[in-house]
Amino acid sequence: MRARRFAPTPGGDVRDLAREIRALAPPPAGVREAVAEIVDDVRARGQVALADWTRRLDDAEPRRASADELREALGALDPAVAAALKLAAENVRKVAEAELRELPPVELAEGQRVELRELPVRRAGIYAPGGRAAYPSTVVMCAVPARVAGVEQLVVATPGSEVVLAACALCGVEEVHLAGGAQAVAALAYGTEAIEPVDVIVGPGNAWVQEAKRQVVGAVGIDGIEGPSELVVVADDEADADLAALDLAAQGEHGAGTLLVLATPSERLLERVEQQAALLTRGRPSVSDAPLALVLTESLVAAAELAGELAPEHLELAVAAPERLLPRVRAAGCVFLGRNGGAAFGDYVAGSNHVLPTGGAARFAGPLGAGTFRRRQALVSLPDGAVRQLAPHVGNLARAEGFPVHGESAEARARE
Repeated sequence: MRARRFAPTPGGDVRDLAREIRALAPPPAGVREAVAEIVDDVRARGQVALADWTRRLDDAEPRRASADELREALGALDPAVAAALKLAAENVRKVAEAELRELPPVELAEGQRVELRELPVRRAGIYAPGGRAAYPSTVVMCAVPARVAGVEQLVVATPGSEVVLAACALCGVEEVHLAGGAQAVAALAYGTEAIEPVDVIVGPGNAWVQEAKRQVVGAVGIDGIEGPSELVVVADDEADADLAALDLAAQGEHGAGTLLVLATPSERLLERVEQQAALLTRGRPSVSDAPLALVLTESLVAAAELAGELAPEHLELAVAAPERLLPRVRAAGCVFLGRNGGAAFGDYVAGSNHVLPTGGAARFAGPLGAGTFRRRQALVSLPDGAVRQLAPHVGNLARAEGFPVHGESAEARARE
């Protein structure tokens, strides 16, 4: 981790400070243009382009994993890892089920009824990253809510590893394509000779994967932009500096593009975390050279307001009374409360979902869940009495907008 200190000036704009901190982890240059070339090529040439780009970028051949391959991977899985994945799946399932609810119909004064119902998408694509590490937990986080939502067909695209294949088998995913990167996202969106297009694509990934998701919106739905990772720790003077440093280092395992922030009014804590972070970076080879912003704030309230302005993927409130700060934090993907609130629990088995908005998108987006895979549909019932009362209003509004035939369409029913 590369630490840098920040000390906000009294009366300074928290938005300016948030922008300065976010600039520590800028997106790689040229990603948009490079991804556009890949996406356009896969859209035009299908499976041939997917194979060409996979050979060029990953030195591999894309293919569909066989059913035997999935079963064998699950059978060979370390029992301790299998038990952890099963616990994660059970907890994620319970939280996802709590999200589903019936929406009662609304009876309106003029006599019409409007009912909102939710229907699952038919086919969902899951991107499970590879590269620095394998992500069987991502398969659980995406596949379990999709099943709870009622999705008929689940498709996983992944660069591949035995443990990811095992997680697919554990979650009942039968269609797994061994291909990664922007080309895999494009193949899921537009389809190839070997892959039927999906209705929605979900899952985290690097800047290339997320840019590809952004570029295929419209052809397919996406859950949001999830990656690279980020963690903000808001801490008071009583917080455990060793735990805070460990949590920051743990998130730093996701790569050098990860944004790490400690915001605290305690100079003593800040100095201790800085020291421990340096030791952890040297002593843990998996910890990347991610930027670490150490922000000395005027107060805990100021630290919470900075966290809200950053709108991070993960937020830890490592303070004595976290519930007092919650009203100050309107934007965060997942909030961990108190001393025991390590983000690593949410990454794996707490039951919350680790597919979360990044890059400040928590201002308008939230965690992946069963609702990600469902779409609302409005059903409108108009009895004769409602038509007679509503048609004149339709006519007046339609003509005001320059659409007189809309008015005729409504009024014709009122005359019958």
